Amino acid sequence: MVKVTAVNFKEGGKVYYFAPGKEQYEKGAGVIVETSAGKEYATVVVPVCEIEDDKIVSPLKPVLRVANAKDKEILKKNAEKKPEAMRVTQEKIAKFNLDMKLIDCEFAFDGSKVIFFYSAPSRVDFRELVKDLSSTFKMRIELRQIGIRDEIKMIGGLAPCGRECCCARCLPDFNKVTIKMAKNQGLSLNPGKISGLCGRLMCCLGYENDYYAEAAKQVPKIGSEVGTPDGRGTVVNVNMLKMQARVKIEDKKNDMFTYHDYPVDQLKFKRGNKCANECCGQKEEPVPEELKDLQD
Repeated sequence: MVKVTAVNFKEGGKVYYFAPGKEQYEKGAGVIVETSAGKEYATVVVPVCEIEDDKIVSPLKPVLRVANAKDKEILKKNAEKKPEAMRVTQEKIAKFNLDMKLIDCEFAFDGSKVIFFYSAPSRVDFRELVKDLSSTFKMRIELRQIGIRDEIKMIGGLAPCGRECCCARCLPDFNKVTIKMAKNQGLSLNPGKISGLCGRLMCCLGYENDYYAEAAKQVPKIGSEVGTPDGRGTVVNVNMLKMQARVKIEDKKNDMFTYHDYPVDQLKFKRGNKCANECCGQKEEPVPEELKDLQD
């Protein structure tokens, strides 16, 4: 086990491990850390904890010291320079007629460089732009192309649920999300219902997937025939949260159908289906063409 201090460089961003110094830290405190790019300002997430050796990359960079008033003033000034830097850079992008969308920028804590993040449909030749920006800002310039999911993570926004996008608020990393997760939960495969602001599948589809994947094995598949206390019937809907199934039962004597909701444990059927919406033993259905672009 190794003692570490966990920090992040942005609120809700990825957590990084550093070797703790001799000072005492509090959660939320600002610290100066040594990185491969030089000294940076970070925020303490966990003051001191122990983690397994295989979860870190040795050697650990150190936490140099607790941030002082001067450090906080530098951080504030760097943030104040961003709007003007974005405006100037946007003008120069237009000047060189480049097909790129400027997303955000970051000034290095030590003032040695500024990083501009952009998105573009293809590769961009920005050599002349970099030369112009270098002469304007008098520091090293980096331009980094990012994808659509990273773009939304940076700029944020309100998700279809009405809350701030998870990627911008609380997700340090992007996890793989698939159409199968939506199928397991019995959701409509309407792109407008299951995609986020980035146009990809919503990250939240993966939050409860483990439960639904396991629950799907315990409920009958839709369209299957099951035994009920009132006779044989056909499953027309399942509720994996309540573990109930709605069954259509035919009354041949009166030539009519009735619908009843039954707890799953009252039904007789073959358990262990891969998915509640797929026939037992069938191969997984291919992803429809209109949904393929939703997956990364």
